Amino acid sequence: MRIGILGTGNLAVALGKVWAAAGHDIFVAGRSSDNATKVAGEFAGTPIDAAGLAAKAEVVVVAVAWEGLENILSLAGAPQGSLAGKTVIDCTNAVDFSTGRLKLESGSAAEFVASLAPGAHVVKALHLFAGTSWQGSGGGPKPTVAICGDDADALSTTSDLIRDLGGATATVGGLSSARQLEEAAGFVMRLVAAGHNPRSAVPDVRLG
Repeated sequence: MRIGILGTGNLAVALGKVWAAAGHDIFVAGRSSDNATKVAGEFAGTPIDAAGLAAKAEVVVVAVAWEGLENILSLAGAPQGSLAGKTVIDCTNAVDFSTGRLKLESGSAAEFVASLAPGAHVVKALHLFAGTSWQGSGGGPKPTVAICGDDADALSTTSDLIRDLGGATATVGGLSSARQLEEAAGFVMRLVAAGHNPRSAVPDVRLG
C-alpha cells in the first residue's frame, strides 16, 4: 500500500520504519523539506512536498503537533478536496502536555481534520502510543489501539495497518467518539506526570 505521512517527528519515523519493513511504500511530507528528506532516509521512503502527497498516497497519516495541524493540511490541499475519498488516519494530540487538558472546548482534533478535509474518511488512531511502542518489544502482549470513524472501509484499512505494526484494534464508534479517545490521552499524561504507570490505573478485566 502507498502510505503518505504528514509529519516528521518521532512517531512518523517509527511508523514509517515498521510499515516499510512490512512492504508498504512510504511517502513523507512536512513543513520542512529537509526534515522530510531526513525522515524518509531512515527507512528508504520517498520525501515529497505536502502539495503532492495526496496524488501519491492511498492512505494519509497525520502525525503532527496540534499547533501545526491546520497548516500542514492546507499545504496538502485538503481544504480543496485533495484527500476526498482517502482514508486519513489522525494521530493528533490536541492536549496541553503540562495539565492533560484537551485544548478544544468541544469536538475533537479528528473532527477538526474532517472539517478541513471535505470528503476524507477520517479515522482516529495511534495517538495514545508513542513511537517507541512500535520498535519491537519482544514477546509482550500486543498493544490494543482504540480507533473510531464513520467509514467501514477506512476502519478496515486502518486495522490492517495497525496489525502490520504488531497491534490489535478495537473500534469504539463513529468519529463523534474521537473526543473521548483524545481525552484518554490527557488522562494518561496526567498519570505519567504524577509518576504512575497508566497500566496500573486501568482495571484488568477478564473476558469470557
